[in-house]
Amino acid sequence: MHIDGTSVHLGGARQRTVLTMLLLAPGRIVSVDSLIDAVWPAGAPTTARNQIAICVAGLRKAFKDAGSLISTAHPGYVLHPLEHRIDAAAFDEAVRQARELARSGKNPEACDAYAEALSLWRGRALEGVTGPRVEQEAARLEELRLDVHEEYAGLRLQLGRHRVLIPELHALVKEHPLREQARAHLMLAHYRSGRRADALALYREGRRLLSEELGIEPGPVLQSLHDLVLSDSPELTQPPADPAPAPAPHIAAQLPAASASFTGRAQELSALDRMLDERLGQSPLTMAAISGIGGVGKTALALQWANQIAARFPDGQLYTDLRGYDETYEPVAPAITLDRFLRDLGVPAPQIPADPGDRAALYRSVLGGKRVLIVLDNARSFRQIRPLLPGNGRCCVVITGRDLMDDLIGDYAVLRIALNTMTAREATALLAEVAGADRIAANPAATERLGELCDRLPLALRIAGARLAAKPHWSVRNLVTRLENQRRRLDELSPGEGGVRAGFRLSYRDLSPAARQLYRRLGLLNVSDFAAWVGAALIDAEPVDAEDLIEQLVDAQLLEVSAAVGPAPRYRFQDLLRLFAWERAQAEDDEDERMAALERAYAAWLHLADAARERTYGGSHAVTYGRVNQVPLPADLVDELLDDPMDWFESERAALVDVVTQAAACDGSAGYAWGLTLNSTTLFEAHNYLEDWRTCAEQALAAAARTGDTLGEASMTRSLATLAIYQRRYPQARPLLLRSLTLFDTVGEVHGRAVTLRNLALCARFSGDLDEATRDAREALEGFRTVGDTAGESHALGLLAQLELERGNIAEGIALCDEAIAKSRAAGSVRGETQNTYRLAEALLRLGDPEGAERNCLTVLELTREDGDRLGEAHALRGIGEARWRRGDWPGAETVLLEALVLAEEVSDRFLRARIESDLGFALAVRGGPEAAFRLESARAVFDELRAPVWRDRLDRALLVVSAAAGPVTPPDLVRVLET
Repeated sequence: MHIDGTSVHLGGARQRTVLTMLLLAPGRIVSVDSLIDAVWPAGAPTTARNQIAICVAGLRKAFKDAGSLISTAHPGYVLHPLEHRIDAAAFDEAVRQARELARSGKNPEACDAYAEALSLWRGRALEGVTGPRVEQEAARLEELRLDVHEEYAGLRLQLGRHRVLIPELHALVKEHPLREQARAHLMLAHYRSGRRADALALYREGRRLLSEELGIEPGPVLQSLHDLVLSDSPELTQPPADPAPAPAPHIAAQLPAASASFTGRAQELSALDRMLDERLGQSPLTMAAISGIGGVGKTALALQWANQIAARFPDGQLYTDLRGYDETYEPVAPAITLDRFLRDLGVPAPQIPADPGDRAALYRSVLGGKRVLIVLDNARSFRQIRPLLPGNGRCCVVITGRDLMDDLIGDYAVLRIALNTMTAREATALLAEVAGADRIAANPAATERLGELCDRLPLALRIAGARLAAKPHWSVRNLVTRLENQRRRLDELSPGEGGVRAGFRLSYRDLSPAARQLYRRLGLLNVSDFAAWVGAALIDAEPVDAEDLIEQLVDAQLLEVSAAVGPAPRYRFQDLLRLFAWERAQAEDDEDERMAALERAYAAWLHLADAARERTYGGSHAVTYGRVNQVPLPADLVDELLDDPMDWFESERAALVDVVTQAAACDGSAGYAWGLTLNSTTLFEAHNYLEDWRTCAEQALAAAARTGDTLGEASMTRSLATLAIYQRRYPQARPLLLRSLTLFDTVGEVHGRAVTLRNLALCARFSGDLDEATRDAREALEGFRTVGDTAGESHALGLLAQLELERGNIAEGIALCDEAIAKSRAAGSVRGETQNTYRLAEALLRLGDPEGAERNCLTVLELTREDGDRLGEAHALRGIGEARWRRGDWPGAETVLLEALVLAEEVSDRFLRARIESDLGFALAVRGGPEAAFRLESARAVFDELRAPVWRDRLDRALLVVSAAAGPVTPPDLVRVLET
């Protein structure tokens, strides 16, 4: 691999495999699980995640001069190409350009683009990297290269370059003798060069190989070409450069013109081309079904492609609008369409049967053996189109409609294209076509935002572009400002009675009453995505019934399945569709109905979040939320969703933040806002989502203060203080905690007071006041015991253990650790057991038992990995590293500490990172490395900045010893200095 012309050494096989997987998905997240599967296809070791992190760290080091080439993005990593070229991506882009040029009739330019694409190949793809995943990708790339080579050869044959092609095609066929298209190209090149015998010999050789190796006859491409060569057909003669089409007035040519502003859809057009090349002339019938919401461009795509390939259907092209979704007219009956098609195919009116079944039979007979393209636009159902399907494979049928028509599957070879909204690049190109390229290019940021506000829906984009074209004095930013007003957006994009709203209205009209109600209620929520149980709460229905209704909305293209993963399928709106649903709710439901629906949804979220927090932290203490209702979901559903509570929290993360924001804005829902924030802290803390934490706590605090909810104000004040503690900002945390304590005392909330006192003890501990910390921790312990919160009791005992250890009372600290671990297990708190086992490991270090400390840290490592706790995992690895350097095992210490450092960077914990840097410095000092002092000075500066005097003083003493040593420092000397 090269960066700016300089060769880069990539390390071992694992590192090369990781880089290969990232290069194959530039700009996209590659999960750690995918990387593990690629590196260890036969089964991964328990350290796989950390080894992947080490590989990534090594790659970052190798590419340090290339900037931030690889970044961390949950649940894996992203490679950012920046200005550096990735050959595979450059190849794809060159091929895309070549195909677009070929479709536009610019064959010489297309040939140049194909040549540029193929010039990027310098041997086999991904050579030197092994493993099933990589080899599968290499095979795919090789197949793509061969396809492109054949396309390039076919284009040069059209340009009359058959003589120069023969050596190249001969080599290709020799290397890949079973590729029929390459063999057909070589046959045609021989024939046009006057080598008819060579062409026939090439066919016979291909037939023999196919029979011997695969047991099949040549396909229609080779067979038809063979027949044409035998008969010296004029079809094989090289066509003139600009052939004049012969008039055929008796042939139906009903295709409407393609849209002048059609852009993009290259992937879909290529899929249709492949379908035609592979299936035309075969049985069952060649057919494409294009589906999608109104305005997504189904008809535009169908007509664009149909016009491009119309010449391949010399017996005619039939088109009809079946009006499956029309606001004024009923769907067109099949019998009416058959009557029209038969007349267009030349059948005299008196000969057309009255019986619909007989009409369909005659229609199939007339089409028998002919090559006719049939476009059935705006189909409503399979029943409407079934009589219109021909019986032979020489015809091609293109269907457009709102759903995928599953009835077609099985009886027909259907290419199903679920048409989605356009890409950002396609949306910009469409706006430029309508409004003018210079105007659109003048403000790229506003143009991108305009595309987003139109959901990159072609209909909406064309309307927006037309608005700009009609208002030359408007900038793109002017229109963006108008569309950002959610109350006006649909009005702006729905001129008269048409536009975007009209298309949505037709889909909505055809829903069942229950599905319409659910659609409206879902539109009230300002969430990015949601699971089916949310719909059940909104309409007060059984979850399975709500899921059935949601699937109806998906089938109607009013909702789409979200790419987000979690314990249950998730769904999402396009923004314009959500606005339409919100409009219908305002028009059809009264305010009380809307508020009741939202509160049921908030309450269901709170019920699940409360249960998830309880299952994560353990114990049976019930949290008091004040002015809220909880909507209990069926117990079996709760168990299913919360099989892994942290997995559920992760899947709901964005929705929880959105719900807190929405609930906090309404006075009657403030309790839900702070209740959800209180529980979601479980996720925010474990996965380091600090901005989400701050956003939720600040909004919920403002809502509680505004509505006079003292309990909520106390809880959210404490939450912000806890966040400050988590960020090691103890001076900011203390006044917030004191304010929270006063508020809890005002309402007599013992449990809230106990949690606040525990956090005050943490502040005092890190400021160096161990006596005050002990007083606060003991008072917190009594509070937890009073209310029966065993999980809270275990946390308080663990803190007291830590304080005793820091006083030097090792025996008392170990006894408290054992008591805290027992309480954690009694409460069922895995998190509490993990934290207290880690404290026990630290106590054993101070007792001079590094072997025992390492055993306990390995237990912590296992627990944190099962729980997905990356922060806890980093702490465990650091503890293992310290235990090892204390035993003199500096190589083993360095290995795990580097792993821990990667994790600390991922979770952005500066204090932990400084501790790991300290231990790396100690390991280097034991080894006698010159970097030891540098590591220790770096960590000491962080401790000083974070106002952690205990750790700063320890490193001051260690630096004196390390700086004075001429060589390695013995572990006992270091330990004695640290524990003075």
